[in-house]
Amino acid sequence: MTTALISHADCLEHVTPEGHPEQVARLEHVLHALAPLHLLRLSAPPASDEDLARVHPQAYIARIAGAEPAEGEIALDGDTWMSPGSMMAARRGAGAAIRAVDAVMSREVRNAFCATRPPGHHAERETPMGFCLFGNAALAAKYALDHHGLERVAVVDFDVHHGNGTQDLLWDEPRALFISSQQYPLWPGTGAATERGAHDNVLNLPLAPGSGGTEMYRAYTEQALPRLRDFRPDLIVISAGFDAHQDDPLAQLKWKDQDFAWLTRELCRIAADQCEGRVVSVLEGGYDLAALAGSARAHVEELIEAGK
Repeated sequence: MTTALISHADCLEHVTPEGHPEQVARLEHVLHALAPLHLLRLSAPPASDEDLARVHPQAYIARIAGAEPAEGEIALDGDTWMSPGSMMAARRGAGAAIRAVDAVMSREVRNAFCATRPPGHHAERETPMGFCLFGNAALAAKYALDHHGLERVAVVDFDVHHGNGTQDLLWDEPRALFISSQQYPLWPGTGAATERGAHDNVLNLPLAPGSGGTEMYRAYTEQALPRLRDFRPDLIVISAGFDAHQDDPLAQLKWKDQDFAWLTRELCRIAADQCEGRVVSVLEGGYDLAALAGSARAHVEELIEAGK
């Protein structure tokens, strides 16, 4: 058993305007940081419309496909852009999540990390936003439930921005538990502790601006990890955003590389106890290139250790 790294060069073809934080260099830095590690490297297939329709209506998929420009870049909103190649990059990101689920369910690997872009956890059912086009983590959960027949899947999102899209896509899914820690208040304005899902299947952990690892440890130790154990997941999906890092320019949490490592280790321990170690992790945010590379490597090193 080992850890898979799932990516594709097409994810470098999604181009944003100069100065945009969600840039090609993000994925380049992550892949460079992971290059020395012993990983099973797999190619991300493109997700089909049928795959994407597990979480998005066909009309939305067609609208996003039709918005892709023949040249240059266009804005879908103030933050979210498309260029020639963006649709295929987004399909690869969604396809990577599906491939990762298949890999861990077939015992090809113990766990997997999807190094793709654009990210996904802000994409709501019919709304692209926050750099995101399709809900990769939610898709992984729905695919595991419906295609592999699992009874319970947990999604844990530690990106500094609330995973409003994943919450929207799983809000009425009783077989899924969504746990999200985020700086609060912060864009997109969601993620209050009072948001609990249609089936009490959402747990939000708001963290105050300026807080660091100590506050994160407390929130996860006292609330998230016990809730996750009680849920008894058959698979854990991680939305791995690294913008809670103290060097990230888009938020004000103060996590360090070792905080991401600790949290990954704890999630893998629960997976080992509950679901034969099955973990699928998908890359979300992280906008200081050095911090992103370092914390992503710390995260994947813990996945490798857990996969031995």
